Amino acid sequence: MFVFLGAVIAGGKVVKTISGDLVPAELFAASPWLVISVLLACACSLLLANLLGVPQSTSQSTVAAIAGAGIYCGHLKTHRLLLEIIPVWFITPLLAFFISYFIGRLLWRRVRDSESYRKFNRSKGLKFFVVAVSCYVAFAIGANNVANAAGPIVAMGVVDALLGMIIIAPWFGIGSSFLSGKVIKTTGKEIVEYGPAAAGLICVVTATILLLVSVTRGIPTSLVQMNTGAIIGVGAVKLGFRGIVKRKSLWRVFGVWFAAPCISMVLAYFFCAISGV
Repeated sequence: MFVFLGAVIAGGKVVKTISGDLVPAELFAASPWLVISVLLACACSLLLANLLGVPQSTSQSTVAAIAGAGIYCGHLKTHRLLLEIIPVWFITPLLAFFISYFIGRLLWRRVRDSESYRKFNRSKGLKFFVVAVSCYVAFAIGANNVANAAGPIVAMGVVDALLGMIIIAPWFGIGSSFLSGKVIKTTGKEIVEYGPAAAGLICVVTATILLLVSVTRGIPTSLVQMNTGAIIGVGAVKLGFRGIVKRKSLWRVFGVWFAAPCISMVLAYFFCAISGV
């Protein structure tokens, strides 16, 4: 429900970016096969990441697929991609990491051994708060990731932005119900175990950054990378930097982060080639 609300209320700018700021919208409108190639390439790379249990960015896979199609057609707009979108991909996870690390260092180390903190961490009120801020995260996902998936079909001219997001949003819930188990295990336990207070901090930090980037600049960017950055920040407070970098699951995540957009770009180029776009 909150993914749907985020898409409808705050997803407009990201749809505009995806549907026309990287490849001319006229290309999508002229060739449904181009849209199919982009979405199929993106879906394949995300499916692979889900099967490996690695959180992967819908935004990066979508943008990479559009870039692959744009390179094939010779109409990729590189200015905004290189000067704004890609730099934000590196800045936002680092920002989430530093915010979570410094808040954790300032607060958690001072109160972690107190009885009052242990009671607070077990309280029902805190657990309800975590659920509420998780809904806030879902709203931010709707504003960015749903818009990524809706952008190509909006550019094709079949539906407008609002209807495109209404069609796409429910499938985020369906997909998470069937394919998210391994990813939840990776982000919830394998990198570092954390309690409700840390979970609330991670949710607030990542959702706020993602929502700001979405509504102010319309930049398709990665919640999962910001989320993982915040988790690493919390882990660095609990385990130290040496302890967190020794986690094998973390390096598996980094490897897929690099590979999945490349796979998405190559697949989109290949699908365009075989379809004769």
